Amino acid sequence: MRLTQPKILHMRLNTLLLLLLFSISLNSQEKQLPLLQVSENKMYLETTNGDPFFWLGDTAWELFHRLSKEEAIHYLNDRQQKGFTVVQAVILAELNGLTEPNANGDKPLIGLDPTKINEPYFAYVDEIIKEAEKRGIYIALLPTWGDKFNLAWGEGPEIFTPENAEVFGEILAKRYKDQNNLIWVLGGDRWPEDDEDREIIQGMAEGLLRFDKNHLITYHPNGGKKARDLFEKDWMDFDFFQSGHDRTAKDYKFVTESLQLEPKKPVINGEPRYENHPDRFKPEVYGWMDDSDVRTSAYWTFLAGGAGYTYGTHDIWQMFAPNRAPINKVRSYWKTALQLPGATHLGYVKKVFNFFPWHALEPDQSIILDENPEDETHIRAAKSLSEKFALVFTPFGKEIAIDVEKINPIFKAEKVETAWFNTRDGKLYAAKEFKATEGKMTFSPWSVGRGSDFLLIITTKSKMDAFKKYLEK
Repeated sequence: MRLTQPKILHMRLNTLLLLLLFSISLNSQEKQLPLLQVSENKMYLETTNGDPFFWLGDTAWELFHRLSKEEAIHYLNDRQQKGFTVVQAVILAELNGLTEPNANGDKPLIGLDPTKINEPYFAYVDEIIKEAEKRGIYIALLPTWGDKFNLAWGEGPEIFTPENAEVFGEILAKRYKDQNNLIWVLGGDRWPEDDEDREIIQGMAEGLLRFDKNHLITYHPNGGKKARDLFEKDWMDFDFFQSGHDRTAKDYKFVTESLQLEPKKPVINGEPRYENHPDRFKPEVYGWMDDSDVRTSAYWTFLAGGAGYTYGTHDIWQMFAPNRAPINKVRSYWKTALQLPGATHLGYVKKVFNFFPWHALEPDQSIILDENPEDETHIRAAKSLSEKFALVFTPFGKEIAIDVEKINPIFKAEKVETAWFNTRDGKLYAAKEFKATEGKMTFSPWSVGRGSDFLLIITTKSKMDAFKKYLEK
């Protein structure tokens, strides 16, 4: 068939159009996530566009060290689907991270020298960070695990001095200053043992800041501590705590204590009790923590004024697989553990606090009447009178007595509705008061005991109707 001039021109135009569309598609895929910053009121994180950022993190300490690219993408796809916005991972990993090669056969350093990085290892880290960005996920990036400067336990070896820590910080800063989806996290489950340890952390922070003023920085402390218990530095943009792998830990206390400090900084629950982790490391005595522990620590965190929450599973942080030595009595393959219920239930947490904005919450325990002991049954409450809602969480299904006077502006609205949000299935159920006296309303869920946790929602009828529609999406 002979092509005429118009037909040739038409084909060329079509080809140019396809190339243009492909270019637009490619550019949209490569578009970076916005950088993060601290909000003006110092209570939460937001994007540089001014949008509040909901930190829903997951703990994948060994992501760069133990997973192949195919496995890493499998992991990131799952976390994207479940609504996670942050993944916490370590460059110089805990589990023989200096001497055991990654899945590609590469070690991170040349001769255990932090000033001489091994390019293939770091190129792989780059790849995974970019794969996370494609999925809308930020990486809370630890330059090193704590055993590399304070060998309290673990493999080590200790390789850092204040001088080479500063150089390592500079190397990382130059490499990642233009990669938007990063938050720097120094430390690595450690405290500074002495002045040299403090100087190492300070040196690393100064090295980062010398070439990278784009990214937020915090510190990951040991269990039962806040970052601000160990450091009070200008470079630390927000507080970050590890409540510990203990179902008796009072996550809300860490938040409350942090928010009382000056200057005010947002606070993130960066390592709470892990799902499928032996409680207090003694399963034969205390059993194993489960999804109810996850839900309780998450709701306690946000209702106390926390700016974010990081989930963890004992099986996933170490990326446990059949060919690997188990750490601390781990019991499930990491791919299987992706489907543990706690991760799904955190998607419901995200839905609640996106609709009833966590950043507008005012923690207020005075809403709650009657006895409220500070044990595992402890009830937490918060409100936003301007937004006309109050939220009250009961971990064991204990009845909730509400002081109506404390939330009067809600009751003066056009019409008020109450509902139980079932934290396990993400659905709303009627919450009719069974007893009402002047100034007091008492509500009781339909089940009690561990695992019978519920969130009581009190708001206007119009807002409740809107929330019902939001949940259906």
